Amino acid sequence: MANQTKEQIAMRVSRVSIAGNVLLSLFKLIAGLLAHSGAMVSDAIHSASDVISTIIVMIGVHLSNQESDEDHQYGHERLECVAAILLSIALGATGLGIGMSGLNKIISADEIPLVVPGRLALIAAVISIVTKEWMFQYSKRAAKKIQSSALLADAWHHRSDALSSIGSFVGIFGARLGFPILDPVASLVICVFIVKAAFDIFRDAIGKMTDRACDEETAQGILEICQNQRDVISVDSVKTRLFGDRIYVDVEIVVDGMMPLRQAHEAAQRTHDAIEQQFPSVKHCMVHVNPSEEDKD
Repeated sequence: MANQTKEQIAMRVSRVSIAGNVLLSLFKLIAGLLAHSGAMVSDAIHSASDVISTIIVMIGVHLSNQESDEDHQYGHERLECVAAILLSIALGATGLGIGMSGLNKIISADEIPLVVPGRLALIAAVISIVTKEWMFQYSKRAAKKIQSSALLADAWHHRSDALSSIGSFVGIFGARLGFPILDPVASLVICVFIVKAAFDIFRDAIGKMTDRACDEETAQGILEICQNQRDVISVDSVKTRLFGDRIYVDVEIVVDGMMPLRQAHEAAQRTHDAIEQQFPSVKHCMVHVNPSEEDKD
């Protein structure tokens, strides 16, 4: 991954996700139909929806990496957040659909007898849990490496699928023990996991589109870098805001008021360069120079 661009890494991971989800959803659908498991069919639909979400991620990452232009002079990073929001909406709709299906089966259980799922559905659930957890870890590592919110959202989509498969396994296993109602109940549990994941993705993307400050650890690290620069007496303020997955920084440093302009500028430039070197996710850093209070007397 070291010599690849952010877009190349995201596309490679996304292609693996699409291939894995297509094969897994087909397997789970066939297993669910043959074993008469509504929970497994719901799980298959969830996996199939992952294909759509991954395509959204690919489009979002590609557009967000376009160069600045006349209409978008600060770049297109927020388009990746738009992709994450679309993904969360699609994910939430899928979860609600699965929940409604399970609820309808529970309500009509007296009129339409529930069928006990076959052993194949259990096997499919176990395979799905292992596969989707691997896809989650694989996508999450890549997302962290390239600082991609859309890819991280897709990774959590895989994790929600793994959790839903655990719900399917419990429901199917319980149904085979003589409690067939547990199969549609598992669909309701799956619904909760999916909607929760969708809400978390949506909240994170909205935060990045509304100039939310970066995490406290990063802000503290930026402050310490400023304080350690030569000729910097103190730091008046450090402000940060997220722009997609990148960070904009505004700092005010204090220098000797009698210092020549060129030397003060060099202090500001050193601070600027140190921040961007230490934190690659910083896209733009503005350093303002204030004279020390002692020099105003």
